[in-house]
Amino acid sequence: MAQKPRELTPWVSPLHNWGFELRELRKLRGLSLRGLADRAMLDHSHLGRFERAERKADRSQAALLDQVLCANGMLFRLWERIDVERGHVANPSVHVAKSSVDLAHGLPDQAASDGEGLSVPCRLRDGSVVWVALDRRALLRTGVGLGASAAIGAGSPAAADVGAVPGLVRKARAASAYGSTPLEHLRRTRRLLIDSDNLLGPRHSLQAVHDHIQVIQELRKDAKGTDRRDLMELQTQYGEFLSWLYQDLGDPKSASYWLDRAMQWSHTVGDTDLSTYVMARKAQLAGDTADMIDVVDLAEAAQRMARPRSRLAAVARTYEAYGHALRGDSDESERAIDDVRNALDRAAADPTPWGVWLNASYVEVHRAQGLEALGKHEQAADGFAAAIRLMPDGYHRDRGVYMARQAMALAGAQAPEQAAVIGMHALMVAGDTGSGRITNELARLDKALIPWQRVSEVGAFRAAFDSTLVHETETEA
Repeated sequence: MAQKPRELTPWVSPLHNWGFELRELRKLRGLSLRGLADRAMLDHSHLGRFERAERKADRSQAALLDQVLCANGMLFRLWERIDVERGHVANPSVHVAKSSVDLAHGLPDQAASDGEGLSVPCRLRDGSVVWVALDRRALLRTGVGLGASAAIGAGSPAAADVGAVPGLVRKARAASAYGSTPLEHLRRTRRLLIDSDNLLGPRHSLQAVHDHIQVIQELRKDAKGTDRRDLMELQTQYGEFLSWLYQDLGDPKSASYWLDRAMQWSHTVGDTDLSTYVMARKAQLAGDTADMIDVVDLAEAAQRMARPRSRLAAVARTYEAYGHALRGDSDESERAIDDVRNALDRAAADPTPWGVWLNASYVEVHRAQGLEALGKHEQAADGFAAAIRLMPDGYHRDRGVYMARQAMALAGAQAPEQAAVIGMHALMVAGDTGSGRITNELARLDKALIPWQRVSEVGAFRAAFDSTLVHETETEA
């Protein structure tokens, strides 16, 4: 009788999660352990240890397995996160010492407001790009490249004025002098902050959202009845928005933390639509982090919670489509996208405010993203181009995200000159907005374009991207 495979525990650590995803991908591709070992030309006993988290693969092995399993970078990105929980660095140099990088391959465990550490993109000596936590004041003393300077710009929680919240509370309470109410004032402020994020990126709104959550909590102390419930509902919306800002900054841990808070608050409110919306956002975050297990489960959970034929149900189905693509299931992914397309007209008539961004452009973006995950690069590049053409005005940062993804698809389609040109446009948006999502896509593009580094357009893009990064040095901290 064959030995029963060891039960895996992906929640224990990034190493365990990598082993779990490796096994899941192998099974999805219909390969035995020996079959994968033969294809990758690796010892099958080593592969077994990788899957059981008994041994960490080296960089070349992780890259090879990602290629053999057609993971399109997902498996390798998860491998890069294995050292994510080793701590922070605070190096006063623009160049980051190797010992510091070893301690900070990933993002901090706390939400970014909990400390002075700030994550910025860093070029390691092996050429890869990771996010490291550096001391903000040291960076301000020494100066940094475009990408890192955007990351520490105005709006960082570390730069907050501790006396701001009492003043904002007084302003909200004084709203009646302007013919308004504190609740209306806070709702209007949130809409303005959302508009600012769409145009300028997350850093310009981050601290204000943190502050206004505290304002709402202060107002709730004296509120009663409907006012108290309405304030809690608004606090939930601010919490979800804060999660989005961290997600765009490339900080999935803080994004997950605030989504969990928003989910807790939404249950306190008792608004099913609000809870459904937060659940759908959890599915979206899982897709952004290439969590091919949770994205489908969370999206299906959101659909079960959603009112039938609502816009929220269609939004969740969109995220499910990408989850199926991450799992390599092209038919299920395309079927889900077709369902959303067919539901667009009906969803547009939904009178609720949830998921109002769902339109043909948004659906096309997720279809293109799924095609890229499935290795259909030319179709994905065309899909991103079509989605960008359909985008409404004002979504400056999101246009940059889609251009970066289009550039990645073009690189996969063996069109390096086009990829580099579009990547350069996306890099400009990354510099303007400080979007970590764009930076992460461009880091992938930088690596994908290495085979064509002698092409002039490619060389120009890689040099420009490199100038935005801090760099690891040989010097010990």
